[in-house]
Amino acid sequence: MTSSPIELAPGISLGGSSLPIIAGPCSIESEETTLEVARFLAETAERLAVDVIFKASFDKANRSSLGSYRGPGIDEGLRILAAVGEETGLPLLTDVHGPEQCAPAAEVCDVLQVPAFLCRQTDLVLAASATGRAVNIKKGQFVAPEDMLRAVDKARSTGNDRVSVTERGTSFGYNNLVVDMRGFAIMQAGGVPVIYDVTHSLQLPGGGVQTGGVRQYAEPLARAAVAAGADGLYVEVHPDPDNALSDSTTQLDPPRAAKLMAELKALHAAMGDSAS
Repeated sequence: MTSSPIELAPGISLGGSSLPIIAGPCSIESEETTLEVARFLAETAERLAVDVIFKASFDKANRSSLGSYRGPGIDEGLRILAAVGEETGLPLLTDVHGPEQCAPAAEVCDVLQVPAFLCRQTDLVLAASATGRAVNIKKGQFVAPEDMLRAVDKARSTGNDRVSVTERGTSFGYNNLVVDMRGFAIMQAGGVPVIYDVTHSLQLPGGGVQTGGVRQYAEPLARAAVAAGADGLYVEVHPDPDNALSDSTTQLDPPRAAKLMAELKALHAAMGDSAS
């Protein structure tokens, strides 16, 4: 199934022949750690000749526990993201949780992301889209693939056609997620590019102060998603995942992330060769 290509970030097309990768730490923990990951991704993007968009969140507002780490907040977070862009030249993506965050985030970032739990929040979707920036709407764990097209319609109603959707798994009973590979084709049938979120789909939500996860399945699920026709990938990367302040059970360390990116690029190219 072929989706309609969009410009996800300057010079980066989603839904075409390339396989862009959104990557970075779950949360901004410090300027030093954020820049460390960004430098690695910039070097990897150049070495592998892949399109990379750097992502990090200034606020993780959708935490299960009140005591979970959220981030530095919008002012400090956007300052650090701006520093990443200035030093590495990578396009930037961050989450927005309220309509009032959209305009300031759009001044710094190339892509605004609507979190999965907020994908039905009409005012947020409209405000993000009205900035003119590309908008990536993460599919709620509680939303059927075909119903995500309604969220896309909301975003496009502002005149912004730079809209994508990210598949991050569907709730399957308590504290578990599964990825229905049919969902890529279902959402693409609506003409929207679909990204696969490798690391968040590995979560075991709830069940404790911090969300658990099954990081060992990152590679097989990522390969399956590319084979199913995903237009891009979303991978969280941290220099020391086990000690990350959020998503410690699902983020990938830099060497593993680079190896996965190379494998997925080769798989995507092989699929293009076989199709031609």
